Amino acid sequence: MAIKILTPAEIEGMRVVGRMAADTLLHVADRLEVGMSTQDIDDLVHAFTLASGCRPATLGYRGFPKSVCTSVNEVVCHGIPSGQRLNAGDIVNIDVTSVFPAEGGFFGDTSATFYIGGCSALARHVTEIARWSLELGIAQVKPGARLGDIGHAIQSYAEGKGCSVVRDYTGHGIHRVFHDEPSVPHYGRAGVGPKLKPGMCFTIEPMINLGEYAVDLLSDKWTVVTRDRTLSAQFEHTIVVTEEGCEVLTRRGRPLRWSEDGPGARLGPLSCFLPAEAAPAR
Repeated sequence: MAIKILTPAEIEGMRVVGRMAADTLLHVADRLEVGMSTQDIDDLVHAFTLASGCRPATLGYRGFPKSVCTSVNEVVCHGIPSGQRLNAGDIVNIDVTSVFPAEGGFFGDTSATFYIGGCSALARHVTEIARWSLELGIAQVKPGARLGDIGHAIQSYAEGKGCSVVRDYTGHGIHRVFHDEPSVPHYGRAGVGPKLKPGMCFTIEPMINLGEYAVDLLSDKWTVVTRDRTLSAQFEHTIVVTEEGCEVLTRRGRPLRWSEDGPGARLGPLSCFLPAEAAPAR
């Protein structure tokens, strides 16, 4: 299937919804607390998304029952919000996708992993490896590069730090369609795959495990967990290829509480909020 090249007007539409999705993640981060439930997070996302004039993309998507994915500890992705309480020491990935305009609009997809209270050294290790994996993946995006360059950079780094990269779930093309071509693996060989061209738009969302990369799908047909039940962390941005390099459409305007503001957070200029003088344009 051909990879869609967005027009300047479509890129602007993606830019608008990307900022909205980023703002939703910031809104939730400001309200995270030990003891709140993942359903509380869903309530926050749902209300803020509607108040912004957007629609939560996951609600009803292929039968998914909630407005956000909340993946705690060994949950890799697609965790369903519930009455589960967040305990001190947990890590939780919050994956937000907004649609604007609400009907027939563009999709903005972003996620981050958060520390709930004081976390173990192992939890911090896998989370920071995931954060920097996204940074390294974004750094490969420029005209003429190959899609495989992204996965190769991520896999080489994560495995070199003793972690593994999930194979079963990938990034994806995104625009007025939630999941489109290309599939963006977070592992693989450099120099292979489609050549990147200005106007291509996709997510990079590496899922990094502390143990082995194998995963299991639970009986709810959504929740994905590490097979060995070790911790998993993920970060995600929506990216568009530009003439000069790339633009991160879901870039945030300030640091994420409980994630980017803590000791030991390894912040990169492409994937995280940094002051303008520390974040050169690409």
